[in-house]
Amino acid sequence: MTSATVSATEAATTATAGTPVDGILATVAIALSLVLAVWSLIATVRDRAPDRSHLIGLAVVELSLLALTAAALVAIFGGDRPHEAATFAGYLVTLVCLPPLAAVLARMEPTRWGSAIITVICLVNPVLIVRLQQTWEVVGG
Repeated sequence: MTSATVSATEAATTATAGTPVDGILATVAIALSLVLAVWSLIATVRDRAPDRSHLIGLAVVELSLLALTAAALVAIFGGDRPHEAATFAGYLVTLVCLPPLAAVLARMEPTRWGSAIITVICLVNPVLIVRLQQTWEVVGG
């Protein structure tokens, strides 16, 4: 590797290391969301409506997202700031609102499409988490 490549890699690593939306909370939230997405996809393929276990899964995903949100807010109130604050806030609000929305829509659609709604929302969550990680940059850090 050239020194420019090593420097770019080190800069990218240090820019995201230690951010409140990176680490174990983000990994757990992504993993839970993807597991529920697969579970709901299986229900969709089997032509099954979402049941209570899917809604409990959405609640668990929501709890993990709330923990991630709390960590981000603690960091913000502690003086750290995301580089793109408005974009970060938009992604954060959307991330927290999607699982309850999925639960309501899935209950309103008691067919296989209710399970499909949960699948899609659970596939969107990891994308939003990655975008949160990309928009966070400690100013002056």
